[in-house]
Amino acid sequence: MSQRRTAVLDAAIELLGGHGMRALTHRAVDAAAGLPVGSTSNYFRTKDALLAAVVERFSARERADWEELAARACPLTPAELAASLAELAHRSTGPQRALTLARYVLLIEGAQNPALRGQLAATGARVDAWFGQWLRVVGSRDPDRDVQVVGNYLTGLVLHELAHPSAAFDPTQPLAELIETLVPSARRPGAPYAEKAS
Repeated sequence: MSQRRTAVLDAAIELLGGHGMRALTHRAVDAAAGLPVGSTSNYFRTKDALLAAVVERFSARERADWEELAARACPLTPAELAASLAELAHRSTGPQRALTLARYVLLIEGAQNPALRGQLAATGARVDAWFGQWLRVVGSRDPDRDVQVVGNYLTGLVLHELAHPSAAFDPTQPLAELIETLVPSARRPGAPYAEKAS
């Protein structure tokens, strides 16, 4: 991907995250990227083409963030997994705030746009696969189910923090308590009788 095309897509993400779908026009993206008028339309002739490319770009950025976290973290217990997810939540509501808000804008747009909805579902499935592996490691009996339970809870925590920022935001404990209810103690790595419960 060329640097200019990447700049266009990153500018589009910032516009979506900062001002919503109505702000996303070819001319506005040109201005946000500091490029001559017409630059965005040279790459993406229609808004649908621009949106499709934005989804791929924002997915790549989120995937890079996740992989960077996954390379450092190897949670083996509910508490460790909760700490890793809390770090992800802080990133999502702090340094990556615009990226996260852009995701929510795109999710809402996807409700009326089947092609966009399909793209978003595919990228979400990749994240679910990584997250499911973490849950499996900490002892989940049903990672596919637990991915949805914990993922939806985390999404709600992040959305609430974006809407009502708090200096005291720390989802670590509630996340740990939720994961502990899903993962019986006998299934956790290192717990007595863990092998018999499997």
